[in-house]
Amino acid sequence: MPSDSNDPGADQTMLPIDAAGDAELTEPVDVGAVADHRHESGQAATPPASANHAEPAKEAEPEPRRQVPTAARPRPESIPAGYLTVEQHLETILRGVGPLEPYDQPIVESLGLPIHEDFVSEYDLPRFDNSAMDGYAVRAQDVTDASRSNPVTLPVVGEIAAGSARPFAISAGTAVKIMTGAPIPRGADAVIPIEATDRGNARVVIFQGAPVGNCIRQRATDVKAGDLMLRAGTVLGPREVGLLASLGAGRVKSRPRPRVVIISTGNELREPGGHLEYDSIFDGNSFMLAAAVRSVGAIAYRVGAVADNPKAFRRLLSDQLVRADLVVTSGGISKGDHDVVKEALSPLGTVKFSEVAMQPGKPQGFGTVFDEQTPIITLPGNAVSAYVSFEVFVMPAIRRMMGLSPYRRPMVHAVLSADLQSPPGRRQYVRGVFEVTHRGAKVTPIGGAGSHLIGGLAKSNALIVVGEDETALNMGDTVRTLVLDRPF
Repeated sequence: MPSDSNDPGADQTMLPIDAAGDAELTEPVDVGAVADHRHESGQAATPPASANHAEPAKEAEPEPRRQVPTAARPRPESIPAGYLTVEQHLETILRGVGPLEPYDQPIVESLGLPIHEDFVSEYDLPRFDNSAMDGYAVRAQDVTDASRSNPVTLPVVGEIAAGSARPFAISAGTAVKIMTGAPIPRGADAVIPIEATDRGNARVVIFQGAPVGNCIRQRATDVKAGDLMLRAGTVLGPREVGLLASLGAGRVKSRPRPRVVIISTGNELREPGGHLEYDSIFDGNSFMLAAAVRSVGAIAYRVGAVADNPKAFRRLLSDQLVRADLVVTSGGISKGDHDVVKEALSPLGTVKFSEVAMQPGKPQGFGTVFDEQTPIITLPGNAVSAYVSFEVFVMPAIRRMMGLSPYRRPMVHAVLSADLQSPPGRRQYVRGVFEVTHRGAKVTPIGGAGSHLIGGLAKSNALIVVGEDETALNMGDTVRTLVLDRPF
């Protein structure tokens, strides 16, 4: 796996920049006509019947034309000619992928996914008047004067448990023993808690009165049939899943989790736990990227390492497309003699390899491969470069495919706890430790600038964003920060 030799300055000292260094993509661009047809038309994106993907609906409902935002800020003057900005490369990727076709999925499998349609309740909740406590169902007027000193005794004419499915009625001057959740019998309008009685079976002595409606959960006081409960686009969490199940929805229409195939390249790579020769290393990237894919809610298929052989790479890639909505590779895209990904894919003419004005992660690539036109994002091989590139480019693509927004992780402001320097013309993503103290949010650079230093990467929980035109930031400056691992 070649190093990021196409990333000069990868080991230089770095320094963070202001909000302009990573302006949000804001101006909408209509890409309905150019969105990847394999997604919006439901062609190659149709998931196979498997444990992970059920069969989609036969006919997809018409989709509104999707828009992908484009860069609103001017190109920084310090970026050399021929380099793409981060926004330009991200826009290319987002234009090249589209939301996957939605289909009915089990509600638990839809956890973390946005529902595709408004959900309107077919039922009332509660469905019927029911007891909020174990006790005795009575007519309130029969126990109006009950007290410890003046108890009321009533005959118990039956018992109702939750789920007994047997209608019941009482007459004046009687009581029914009732359990929590059981339907209130006809004729009763209050429940006396069991603690306020002698717990009798044939007759019950009641020591307190109760108003009409006491300890009764009234029908439809929570949800009414016809209520709009969840709007299209709502991301399902545990509470929403519980609501859907309570309203009888065992399945819900949502977009599937993208199936992402991860391939790392390099003759030197070995599986963890295997034998190392003096010049071999363990393959950490494919495991890291597979974990990153799963962490954002997609399905990861880790292929592992492939040797630096273009024919072997193309053959393996072709074999993997049957289970891929997206392919992510690491390594082999720089300017060396053994950059297998670039050598294998360049002749196809459908994958463009670019230099992006960022550090780490300068060499990047994106396109589609073979007849399936499966999107492929090619990342550099150094561990930090691969991880940062995943955060900046792959995660937004996956979120777009899932129908989630925003695509990009939001930034927060934090106070810098150490000086930083950065070469001009590159957007720096500096590893850091973010924390909130009694004085506010602060971020501390960590781990050095080398794009191979995965030890420092593992200790970090944030990326400090340093703009292209910034060359120095000082301790105490306010910087924009990506706080990693936070849901959004």
